[in-house]
Amino acid sequence: MTIPQPSNLHYDVTIVGLGYVGIPLALGFVEAGLRVLGLDTDEGRLRELQHGHSPLAHLPSEKIARALATGRLHFTDDTDRISESAAVVICVPTPLRRHQDPDLSHILSAGEQVAPHLRRGMLVSLESSTYPGTTREELRAVLEKGSGLKAGVDFHLAFSPEREDPGNTDSVLRHVPKVVGGLTPACLERALELYRHAVDKLVPVKDCDTAEAVKLTENVFRFVNIALVNELKRIYTLMGIDVWEVINAAKTKPYGFMPFYPGPGVGGHCIPIDPYYLTWKVREYGTDTRFIELAGQINRSMPYYVVNHLLEAMNAAGRALRGARVLVLGIAYKPGVSDDRESPAYPIMDLLRAKGAVVEYYDPHIPRIVPGHNSWSGHQSIAWRAHELATFDAAVVCTPHPGVKYAELADNVPLIIDACHVVPADRKANVVAA
Repeated sequence: MTIPQPSNLHYDVTIVGLGYVGIPLALGFVEAGLRVLGLDTDEGRLRELQHGHSPLAHLPSEKIARALATGRLHFTDDTDRISESAAVVICVPTPLRRHQDPDLSHILSAGEQVAPHLRRGMLVSLESSTYPGTTREELRAVLEKGSGLKAGVDFHLAFSPEREDPGNTDSVLRHVPKVVGGLTPACLERALELYRHAVDKLVPVKDCDTAEAVKLTENVFRFVNIALVNELKRIYTLMGIDVWEVINAAKTKPYGFMPFYPGPGVGGHCIPIDPYYLTWKVREYGTDTRFIELAGQINRSMPYYVVNHLLEAMNAAGRALRGARVLVLGIAYKPGVSDDRESPAYPIMDLLRAKGAVVEYYDPHIPRIVPGHNSWSGHQSIAWRAHELATFDAAVVCTPHPGVKYAELADNVPLIIDACHVVPADRKANVVAA
């Protein structure tokens, strides 16, 4: 049953967290005719958005400008305005701590911001990837403590995992089925009522825990299969077999096989993180996740594998890695985006520097590494010029960004470690696959 809302509400929904998930979701709701308030504490990002500029490389500024022009979208850092909405959707990061245990601080902080502005009938939906029980236990406790209201009785609580695929132009919010779980059946109905405005196909599940498990299952599946092809790459390379040719042939089978591709490791805000939310949570039940943990070991070892390939290739050519100029191509975690979270390029750069190499990078989507981000903060991408490329002794391809002239790279750099299989076949003379 829908609880009547106060007549003085200004917004249908507030989106807390304006990143890769929150911005597209806000635009999706606006396109569906809803009134949306975007909330974030990053002043620089807010200024960009308020002026119609997209902070996301894969999302055109025109889309934001058009949404603002409707008058149905506003951006703010004023948490008091949460009370002006009928619903709140939380889209904040869920990173890992140093020892690969979950960091829920962003979720709990968002809950603390929302709680004082909760009222009877409001919906709170969490979209951040996390372990089963987070919405029902941790977020619920914060919301109830800060509001004095009871979830499932006074306000609605739900979990609906994001399914954003940054850089994939075929992935559109409206056309990607959306899983939704509620704390109670009434919570589920209220969440479905909101999301059906922006998404064509909704997939209701039993409860919040089930919806949280769906998200982890999707990413554990990818995590394990990426580890499998990374392991096969290492094995087949020793046997003199081209793993890329093997995969291209195997994927012609019309059933029972799904292609995954090897690389220098795994990155992003989901794949390298979500599996560890499950491995951590499952310890409460006195068991382990050996298969997932083994996949993690394989994926984390790939930067070492890539650097060792470079070291061996340079030794074979009679050149030392110490003092050599090495160019890393691509520090974003996937092609076509400006997101470098958990990128395997960084451990590769760290390993190269530790071995005495002079390391620079090129990434058309990340002209400068954000200050305070890591040990490479403040470094800038080199300019793509033939004479600049010719100053390097070797290059490592970590991210296969579209539009990069890999043939020109091969023409100017004497040794290339191609971890992404992108250098043209007719330029392979100075390329070592890794």
